[in-house]
Amino acid sequence: MSAEPSERSDLPDPAGTPTPPASHQRRKAERPSELLDAALQLFVEKGFAATKTEDIARLAGVSKGTLYLYYTSKEDLLREVISQRVSTRIAEGLARAAAHQGSATELMRTLLVDWWMQTLESDASGVFKLVVSEVRNFPEIAELWFNEVSQPGSQLIGGMVQRGIDSGEFRQVDVLSVVYSIVMPLVMLCVHRHSLGACECPGMGLDPQTFIRAHIDLVLRGISTHPES
Repeated sequence: MSAEPSERSDLPDPAGTPTPPASHQRRKAERPSELLDAALQLFVEKGFAATKTEDIARLAGVSKGTLYLYYTSKEDLLREVISQRVSTRIAEGLARAAAHQGSATELMRTLLVDWWMQTLESDASGVFKLVVSEVRNFPEIAELWFNEVSQPGSQLIGGMVQRGIDSGEFRQVDVLSVVYSIVMPLVMLCVHRHSLGACECPGMGLDPQTFIRAHIDLVLRGISTHPES
């Protein structure tokens, strides 16, 4: 990813041309994020294949040439969307789990509920819908998703489950099966938000926080050595 040449706002131009104001410098710094916002919105609404780079540039309020100063292709934009909107959140979760001093049960109740609520309420939830709907036609997305999201995500959740097994809080269970049991319904919650949930269909009301808390509680009781507690 490249950027426009830097400009010093505190020095005069050698040719006497007025230097751009600080607000212009701020706008340049914000453009990569604005382009990612536009790309994600269009990828989710129209699909990856149907979205053109000129559409992304137009929505972001820049020229197509400006877009290419920051991102080399539509695929480059997708990689950055996944990295910035999902992968960084998983890295934050791993750091939070590593610093936790309490029980594995307490960690999972707080971290997983917080993480999924923050993800669901942000534009990152659209990435899950995008991947589910596009991955069959673009196998490279599957490989990227596996490396950037599935593996570190499984490491995060599986590490918490193994921590509970080692401490005696959880039964001896197949860790990967527990990971999928936790993740799959929550992925579908994100997909629902950007599909049926966006249609305002009668009877489709669902309180996400209630669902997430109930789901995590159900899984934890299922693997706990003392499910009544």
